[in-house]
Amino acid sequence: MEAESEPYVRLATLRTLHRVVADLNAARSLAGTLQAVVEGAVHGLGFDAAAVSLVRPDGDLVVAAVWELEESAFGGPAVLLGQVGSRESWERMLSVSDHWGTLRFLPYDRGWAIGTDIPSWTGDGPLPVYTNDWHPADVLLAPMYSAGGDLLGVLSVDRPRSGKRPGAWTREALEMFSLQASIAIGNARLRAEMQRALARLEKEQQALRASEESFRQAFEYAPSGMAITELHGAGTGQLTRVNDALCRLLGRPRATLRQQRFADLVHPDDLELLNRTSAEGGRAELRLSRRDGGYQWVCLRNSVVADAAEGPSFLLTHVEDIEERKRHEFQLAHRASHDALTGLPNSAELRTRLGRRLCAQAPGAPAVHPEQERHDTEPAYAGQAASYGAHGAFDGQGGQIALPHGYGTPDGFGRSPYPDREQFGRPRECTEVPADHVHAVIPAELPGGSELWGGSIRPGTAEKGLAVIFCDLDGFKSINDRFGHKAGDGVLIEVARRLQQVVREGDTVARLGGDEFVVLADGIGREEAKDLAGRLRNAIIPPMRIDNRTTRVGVSLGIGWAGCGMSIEEVLHVADERMYDEKRARGGPARGARGERSHRRAG
Repeated sequence: MEAESEPYVRLATLRTLHRVVADLNAARSLAGTLQAVVEGAVHGLGFDAAAVSLVRPDGDLVVAAVWELEESAFGGPAVLLGQVGSRESWERMLSVSDHWGTLRFLPYDRGWAIGTDIPSWTGDGPLPVYTNDWHPADVLLAPMYSAGGDLLGVLSVDRPRSGKRPGAWTREALEMFSLQASIAIGNARLRAEMQRALARLEKEQQALRASEESFRQAFEYAPSGMAITELHGAGTGQLTRVNDALCRLLGRPRATLRQQRFADLVHPDDLELLNRTSAEGGRAELRLSRRDGGYQWVCLRNSVVADAAEGPSFLLTHVEDIEERKRHEFQLAHRASHDALTGLPNSAELRTRLGRRLCAQAPGAPAVHPEQERHDTEPAYAGQAASYGAHGAFDGQGGQIALPHGYGTPDGFGRSPYPDREQFGRPRECTEVPADHVHAVIPAELPGGSELWGGSIRPGTAEKGLAVIFCDLDGFKSINDRFGHKAGDGVLIEVARRLQQVVREGDTVARLGGDEFVVLADGIGREEAKDLAGRLRNAIIPPMRIDNRTTRVGVSLGIGWAGCGMSIEEVLHVADERMYDEKRARGGPARGARGERSHRRAG
């Protein structure tokens, strides 16, 4: 290799490295690949000697290939060929070596770490003069791992021709070379196994029957589901052949599956995606029904198998179980949209749900087209909303309806494809409203209605609307100060539970932050909203048992109404003002004391 002090690397060196890597891939056998590895380390990386110790089935490492630039008088590393070292000794030596990225360097003064059973040789080079000079007893190792992280072997190199310990460039080159060597050895092993299998089959059957048997075994014993589907005739789409893995995955016997089509098994919301994938080939993530009535998330990969004479013959489908990955995706999306302490929808999710019901046009008013830059606030995964939304539903109480697979649909995957015009602020323009959008209208205020529980009447009022009930706990700060945050968290959890028990199915209970909660109740009138607020109050004020002590909190409530033409912040502000009106009427803290009473932990 080029001297480490030089600021460039010669093009010839890179060409040499490229050539030796190409030689690795050109080798047709495992022995040829191993020999290409050691020769490449010597000729391409600038070392005088190299050896590969390969992991045997029993775990020990055997010296499988060696190469030396000039054969030593006493035999050099060639005498090590075939010698075996225990896996335990190798692991111990690797663990005490210095870590140079993926490389391991064992300086000569740590030679005690080399086990007596590890095949080794000591070069005959000069002793070092400077600290970065190479010592004949220095050891530089490049462990090689499979894609699954299993140790394949160790490449050992000795005596850099520069006489110096390898610098950054040489180390990086050796790391890249060892990685390519790992891939080449893995491929060579795979090829060797395939060749042995084909050899056995060819002895038993003729070439055509051997090919069929190989396909049958690959199909039947694949760890993932496999299916063959008819492409022609009356049986188009029929599953003509399935393997045991697919039967186990869906919990259905082979005979039953062979009477069905994937279209009979797919979730209704995924049928269009299935049809498109089946026609075009390719890959799709969708849900298939299990025998127990639930749905299984799978990844379908379709390949059209064609006959040279007759064209497409059948469809080969690989069915991979992705349930666990989907579970993690749902959990991550749920965490992003829900409060970690109470499990309720958080402030962002509350605004998202409000945004689904509001547009920029007040009922009875002409369409408005404000001149402003569009802001795309749709979540990155909103495009999957339809698929995920059909997988389950919210119970309207901050939780989720239990689904066959045991977890709920994350709000992040079910958000409206029509987000607010500006995040958490201006609602959608009317030009963005879907055709089936139902305007949210503020109910008409009844004669003699209390201003405390009211809302401004807008054109196009109705009897029922979307009530926004703002709940603020009274006396919470004293509990938090006297008994600590743990007790305060316990109170918030209990309040959240009680609120969810009171609201109707389809209503939303959200934690806005601190000790503030908001209830969204759609399709109710003013009297019903007052009754709901009273039941919410009665649910909160009874004593609660927290950390073996009895405590209680009060609550101030304010009812606002959401209507199209209002912004989300305006809706929340009106409900907040109503809450403070009630708090003042009962002699509660003044508006200026608001910041002093709230428990601002995110939970």
